[in-house]
Amino acid sequence: MSKVDDIDNLVAARIVLKSSLENSKALASALDSTGQRLEGMKQRLPSLEVAVRHVPRKKSTFFAIREHIDRAIGPAAAVLKVYDTIQGLQKSILSHPCSDLSTYLLMVKQLKESLKFLTGNCGLAIQWLEAILEFLEDNAVHDDLYILNVKKSLGILQELHATEERAWLSGGIICAAFDKLENEFKQLLMENCIHVVLDMDIFSSSIGNEASIASSPLPVAVIQKLQAIIDRLDADNRLEKCMSTYVEVRSLITERSFRALELNYLDQSISEFDDVQDVEFYIDQWCRHLEFAVKHIFEIEYKLCSDVFEKNGPEVWMDCFAKIITQSGILSFLHFGKKITMCKNDPLKLLKLLDIFSILDNLRVDFNRLFRGPACIEIQTLTRNLIKGVVNGACEIFWELPIQVELQRRSSPPLNGSVPRLVSFVTDYCNRLLGDDYLPLLTQILTIQQSWKQEKYQEELITNQIYYIIKQIGLNLDVWSKAHYDFTLSYLFMMNNHCHFCSLKGTKLGDLMGESWLKAHEQYRDYYMTLYLRESWGKTFALLSQESRISSSPTGGFVGDLAKKRLKSFIEEFDHMYQKQSNWVVPNEDLRLKMCKLVVQAYVPVYRSYLQNYGFRAETDASASRRVKYSAQGLETMLSSLFRPKLSMSGSTKHNRLIGKIKDIVTDNFRLTLTAA
Repeated sequence: MSKVDDIDNLVAARIVLKSSLENSKALASALDSTGQRLEGMKQRLPSLEVAVRHVPRKKSTFFAIREHIDRAIGPAAAVLKVYDTIQGLQKSILSHPCSDLSTYLLMVKQLKESLKFLTGNCGLAIQWLEAILEFLEDNAVHDDLYILNVKKSLGILQELHATEERAWLSGGIICAAFDKLENEFKQLLMENCIHVVLDMDIFSSSIGNEASIASSPLPVAVIQKLQAIIDRLDADNRLEKCMSTYVEVRSLITERSFRALELNYLDQSISEFDDVQDVEFYIDQWCRHLEFAVKHIFEIEYKLCSDVFEKNGPEVWMDCFAKIITQSGILSFLHFGKKITMCKNDPLKLLKLLDIFSILDNLRVDFNRLFRGPACIEIQTLTRNLIKGVVNGACEIFWELPIQVELQRRSSPPLNGSVPRLVSFVTDYCNRLLGDDYLPLLTQILTIQQSWKQEKYQEELITNQIYYIIKQIGLNLDVWSKAHYDFTLSYLFMMNNHCHFCSLKGTKLGDLMGESWLKAHEQYRDYYMTLYLRESWGKTFALLSQESRISSSPTGGFVGDLAKKRLKSFIEEFDHMYQKQSNWVVPNEDLRLKMCKLVVQAYVPVYRSYLQNYGFRAETDASASRRVKYSAQGLETMLSSLFRPKLSMSGSTKHNRLIGKIKDIVTDNFRLTLTAA
């Protein structure tokens, strides 16, 4: 049993050994081929070593920049999205804003925000791409295509990053949008602004009435649109251009209104050698025009500037207002008034200066309100200078008036015995100064000048000055009356002048001088009238008086010759007296009629009686020896026609011209002395 087992074991061992031998041969063959392969691998190992060495390094490079790439992707995606939005907004903004202004303004705002967003995201993406490119270059990555793509992307982003800057440049989309808004702003002003239509009734009724101040000529909706445009432009530092456009348009509107007033006279050259009388009409126009300009034109501009630029503050809209009214001609108004203060001094100038002061005083509240602040400093300065010139000029003339009246004493009295032009002019002038129109103004001007001198105004200043003026007139009359060598003419002259003073009863000057003063002149008037009648016609008719009559019978030859001789002497004296007095004048019609009546009643009956007593007749059928030159009725007619002022037959127009010439002559004479002083 054991033997069989041993044989089986040997057979199995033999099989194992045989199998091991075959495996050894195969292994030897395999080792041989493996050795050859290892030898080849050994030969390729250096190059493989180099290749394998770069693989982990490249993988680590891309791993290192992965974070930069991820951070650049977000901004780049946002850039693409916002760029599409910008492209769409650009097309809309190139349209005209008038169709829908609010939408257009919203699009401009969105475009600005989009461009800002684009710039911000481009900046971020550019930062990360620049970091990637720098990393690649620092790590010597030799992938040209990859680096080229990075650089190309970086260039695109840099180009997009400059989009906002280009949009603000001239010709850029933002600049174009603002230009369109500015044009729309100007168009709204031009289409909706209505210049003031002049109605000449305004000058007589509306001026001075606060209710007549015009409201803003622009509808509320238009003002809101203008404000919206201003807000948008102001936010982008374009307010100055907006203001200049507004000033340009509104100045054209106001200039158009002023053109209708025909203000060319404001540029008229006036010097100290010119007379106020030559420009009196222009001064009256100036007063009306200035008041109209302030209350109906400048008031509109003030309110409109305040409404349109309300949100920008008073400094902005007051600056616009000041420029508008300056360009419209407010300075020309003030310069013209100043030129008037530099004209020659004369009484008329005082009245015109009071007129100018009146209008300036009436507009004082408006001036202080409209022309306040630093923007109107030039207007304020010119106004102060004008007021100063008016006050000082008026006071200078007023204080000189008595002196100038005294200087007229050297002139000659009128040859016709009437009231000297200076007397009637001065009394009328004083009445005007004391009237309700001028007295308050004169009082106010004197008060102002006294305050400038740190002195208190005395109420009797004006009345004392008027008293002094009238006193000088009285002294002039005394001198002038002595200049007449004919006593009868001197009496007539004094009678006329005292009558002129009597006629002041019920006037401002008469009330100032008092009742006793007026009664004294009445007494002097009657006194000189009595002297005149006695020394002129009284002596003439004395030739026919009872004492001189011939007591004998009128039929006697000697008596008849004597009566005819007496009558002839009377006629000759009468003709001489009548011829001499035919040019004399009694300006007061009531006094003239009274004098003629007294002469007729006192002396014509004497003449009639004389003719009847001695049989003289004026009829043509009377005998030549008994015929006389004048009948009693004819004599009465001649005496009743005496002392009439010589007027042209053309009526009141000529009369008014004569009065005007008289005033001109008196004013001219008065002006000469004022200027000489």
